[in-house]
Amino acid sequence: MDYYFSTQLKDSTFDDAVSKTKEALKSEGFGVLTEIDMKATLKKKLDVHFHNYIILGACNPPLAYEALKAEDKIGTMLPCNVILQEREQNTIEIAAVDPAASMQAVKNDALITVAETVREKLKKVIQNITK
Repeated sequence: MDYYFSTQLKDSTFDDAVSKTKEALKSEGFGVLTEIDMKATLKKKLDVHFHNYIILGACNPPLAYEALKAEDKIGTMLPCNVILQEREQNTIEIAAVDPAASMQAVKNDALITVAETVREKLKKVIQNITK
């Protein structure tokens, strides 16, 4: 089982891909809680050059609430991360974590049900980006 879903946008700028991804997340009930610019962070902290790479910390509040009620330590695995990276000029890869895969370590049937719902929503996000 893979631990992520992914797609590629060709003939797209990085900024446009980020906007499309945020819109696709919003359409499935996710908000973006965090945005980490790895290129800028690695330049600042290590003075190294890295390609465009952003981590979006996405959260669907009703589903996060259900997960927290089912398993109070699950916050260690929240929010759901979605990454965007520029593989080559104007080719952007977008990948989202598969929460059902990452939560297999937790033996809790109620949590698995929530994770599977989140999985389906994130799959739709990835599919809808290229439409």
